[in-house]
Amino acid sequence: MKGLGNVIAVELKLAVRDPMSAFFALAFPAVILWVKMRNGGTLPGGLPLIEAYVPMLSVFVIGLASLVVLPATLAQYRERRVLKRLSATPASPAMIFGAQWAAHLLLAVLGSALLAVVGLLAYGMSGPEDPLGVVLAWLLGGLCLGSVGLLIGALVPSGRAATVIGLAVFFPMVFVSGALSARETLPEAMRSLGDWTPMAPVVQAVRAAWEGQGLSPLTFAVMAAIFVGAGGAALKAYRW
Repeated sequence: MKGLGNVIAVELKLAVRDPMSAFFALAFPAVILWVKMRNGGTLPGGLPLIEAYVPMLSVFVIGLASLVVLPATLAQYRERRVLKRLSATPASPAMIFGAQWAAHLLLAVLGSALLAVVGLLAYGMSGPEDPLGVVLAWLLGGLCLGSVGLLIGALVPSGRAATVIGLAVFFPMVFVSGALSARETLPEAMRSLGDWTPMAPVVQAVRAAWEGQGLSPLTFAVMAAIFVGAGGAALKAYRW
């Protein structure tokens, strides 16, 4: 267990020290929040924008860490034969995946915490109605999107290809899922398309808990199914 903790700590340090990963996971969402909040206002239902954008952008952070940074890290390790050297140790695919997922989830925690601080100090955000529900939805969202990122990392042979594929998956998803623009403001066609993405149930669960609307068992079931399906496929497809 101590060895696993050391691996997670090292991976987190490496992610934070990488300029691109650190900027896009930590600073970029805060910049987006500033752009979105320049004129303030409320959503059609009367919800203050800040109370929608912070939970939405926290899912943006999870997606960025899980779908772009995480698969690129795994693919780079395979490309540089780090994984081949690890195969001579007691490390298993499940342990490698667990350590990578945990490290990149912690990176997303830092990015989400920074968003919350900016929301509180700069825009007077009141905070979530159901904090425990938000944490639960956020963690399950991290499992859901992290498993998709692990699957990409298990299949793609190079770091550059993983980055390209990760970005190609991530950016269309954030535009239609409600992680970048509130679902209430999206055209019906975009909402319908977004409902088929793994990110949509995460956005819905986090926002619902944030607004105190309760957690939908169906939404949680969808996220759990994605986690089990994509995570199992990643373990099966994994090659040292």
